[in-house]
Amino acid sequence: MNEQLLKNISKHVKLSEEEKNLFEIFWTEKTLDKRDYLLRNGEICRTDNYIIAGTLKAFYINSESGREEILYFAIDDWWASDIDSFQKQKSSIYNIQALEKTKLLQINHHSFNEMLKQIPKLEKYFRIILENYLGSLQRRIITNNVLDAEQRYFEFIEQYPKIINKVPQYLIASYLGISAEFLSRIRKKTKNLLN
Repeated sequence: MNEQLLKNISKHVKLSEEEKNLFEIFWTEKTLDKRDYLLRNGEICRTDNYIIAGTLKAFYINSESGREEILYFAIDDWWASDIDSFQKQKSSIYNIQALEKTKLLQINHHSFNEMLKQIPKLEKYFRIILENYLGSLQRRIITNNVLDAEQRYFEFIEQYPKIINKVPQYLIASYLGISAEFLSRIRKKTKNLLN
């Protein structure tokens, strides 16, 4: 299973065979069933998680409305963690839950730091991953502040085409900050324009 992660890493960093073998010892596999939690609000995020196959959602519950607010989705070949909780080993403020059966590779906090010490090249890889994540967060902030709901939907489709078919529409609506009914109207309007 590590071949997929090593292939991902090799896009950014070349590891020797010795480093690849060493890399293997730090990771464990985990499978979540649909609706299983990877992380719950108030828990410490003990692992960084690479998704081999499956789909996760990260969300918090809005204390005023009681509704689920989607922070992000994570699918095959992506990462899912509460970075702040993982790095500082403090309580998380949100939840991460499986939307379908999901296979993960996990590394705990101590092993992560030990791995970076023993394979320094991986510092570059994880910096790139964090930079990509930060870029997507910045893009989302700008999108939410500048674009209307319809434009946000089209931006989402363009940025994350693989997610559209893996995630229920009501969750995409939550991610976009609109109602499921409004998203349905946007999709219907789009279909009519294409026909």
